[in-house]
Amino acid sequence: MLKTVIITIIICFIVFELIEHVIFPLFWFIFKGRKRSNYGVMSMIGKVVEIKRWDKTEGQVLINGELWRAVCEVPLPVGGKAVVRGVEGLILNLKPYEN
Repeated sequence: MLKTVIITIIICFIVFELIEHVIFPLFWFIFKGRKRSNYGVMSMIGKVVEIKRWDKTEGQVLINGELWRAVCEVPLPVGGKAVVRGVEGLILNLKPYEN
């Protein structure tokens, strides 16, 4: 009788641990882990950048502490600001910043 109770308790403990550490995390990963990140390059659209280097219609800008290559249809002043209009690969497409 005591042996049956002990075996039942051990089996219940193993099943509980299996559910808690395998089944629940797996369901959580499948159903809640599909959120899209807000921190990709597409999240930079609309952000204001600082012009660090510019030559005619292309140059480098500072955004989130990183230097990025950028292009714009009009010349931009070094030290000025611009707004990210789009992202093509690793190149930002800018428009002049208007107050």
